[in-house]
Amino acid sequence: MPVTDDTRTPLPFALIEHLRGLYLLDWDGIHGWPHWQRVRENGVRLAGATGADLTVVETFALFHDVARWNNGWDPEHGRRAAALLGSLPRDLVPLDPAQLELLAHACTHHTEGLLEADVTVQTCWDADRLDLGRVGTRPLPHLLCTGAARDHEIITWAWRRSIGGG
Repeated sequence: MPVTDDTRTPLPFALIEHLRGLYLLDWDGIHGWPHWQRVRENGVRLAGATGADLTVVETFALFHDVARWNNGWDPEHGRRAAALLGSLPRDLVPLDPAQLELLAHACTHHTEGLLEADVTVQTCWDADRLDLGRVGTRPLPHLLCTGAARDHEIITWAWRRSIGGG
């Protein structure tokens, strides 16, 4: 399982392995590891434009869907993911209290369609929403939070990646 790429800092292998052990669904499924990697790349690209806290954005990619019980309607999975944050050893999630609060908020509310929040939270939400192509939905600009995510070129880039086109 690759956990690094040539343009990003290495992902925390111990955290990924721990989360993989907790994840109940298909690791390679629509809410699993490939999705998490695309959300991370979306977030990294957006954070460069939004000024979001990159550590929170990258950690969100690993946490936001980890507590899903199914691939369908599971409205509490974000809250479960946020709760999981508090149960993990601190060395697995080395975020300060303010970062943890942002991450918990982003996870808790990521499926509610909200648009207003701290720019880091908005960037997290947009990073996830830009990967909707994996379930056949093209992201709509008015449902994205940041100007960076609403950019036509970003939406097109993310759409192609989310449907397996690169």
